[in-house]
Amino acid sequence: MPITSADPVAVVTGGARGIGFACARRFARDGMRVVIADIDETSGLAACEEIEAHGGEALFVHCDVGERFDIHNVMAETVDTFGRVDVMVAAAAAGAPSAFLDIDEKSFDAVMRVNLRGAFLAGQAVARQMVRQLQATTSRDAERERPYSLIFISSVNAVMASATELAFAVSKGAVNQLAKSMAIALAPHGIRVNAIGPGTVSTESVKPLISDAKTRANVLSRTPLGRIGDANEIAAIAAFLASREASYITGQCIYADGGRLALNYTVETLAGGPA
Repeated sequence: MPITSADPVAVVTGGARGIGFACARRFARDGMRVVIADIDETSGLAACEEIEAHGGEALFVHCDVGERFDIHNVMAETVDTFGRVDVMVAAAAAGAPSAFLDIDEKSFDAVMRVNLRGAFLAGQAVARQMVRQLQATTSRDAERERPYSLIFISSVNAVMASATELAFAVSKGAVNQLAKSMAIALAPHGIRVNAIGPGTVSTESVKPLISDAKTRANVLSRTPLGRIGDANEIAAIAAFLASREASYITGQCIYADGGRLALNYTVETLAGGPA
């Protein structure tokens, strides 16, 4: 079926690679017009080309999610090109692996700027546009039948502590609260807000880590399903949350972690015995 001007529009921050690109590609496959907002212009343009090569419609907009004016530009170009926005996935992310006693303020702030400030700025800007669309329509019931879904990519680390990924874990915990608070605030408008919390997923940034046999074995030892997740599996959850089939789900975080959060296992102490 050809894409038309009536088809939903999805904005994906961090959409050039990894989970973000998997979401953008899935949305395009499902008939949405897609805006990829990313700081990586080369990968972003390549992502758009791949989507268009398979019959989709995509637009790349250069964006530093922590910069309010960049987010404003994304929204302006989205509306100018496609006339509206119906779905957003905030997938842009940063990390700063470091021992707690060694992490510096600059590194901590950099992670917060992307993971939390970026999610807030993008979510607020998209929500404001959605509300404008609702207020401008002469057929409110028909407009409410559109998806109107905001999705934040969180992490299992939002609820699991990490001694070496403190800034990342703290930022994702805050993202979960952002999603819940926004869900309550936007419920009167019929705008749903949810998060997805992946476990270990095979993306460009993870592949070098799990290529090491010891690291991979460690990851699998805490994953009951016994395998690494795939970005397309996260995209499938995003597609569900963006659909009318999820019309009664808001304020939730769906964890796709291979069973990790349900696992209670022993670890070795420094002395070598069970913890």
